[in-house]
Amino acid sequence: MTDMTDPIETPELQPGKPCPLCGKPSMQKYRPFCGKRCADVDLNRWLSGVYAVPVETDEDEDGTPGTDPDRPE
Repeated sequence: MTDMTDPIETPELQPGKPCPLCGKPSMQKYRPFCGKRCADVDLNRWLSGVYAVPVETDEDEDGTPGTDPDRPE
């Protein structure tokens, strides 16, 4: 006979917003994701440039594109 007094470890679900990648309930340990897999998928997307922020070039006062001193023409 097994001892039923030992609590079974269950992941602590985070109420509220679901995982942004798959829609499952998020877990406290991997918040805002549901688990390690979705957290790793999101990290890979950031590192591979999928989530790149677009850059806009500034214009000079006369409306012509500005020159970047760090960038050779």
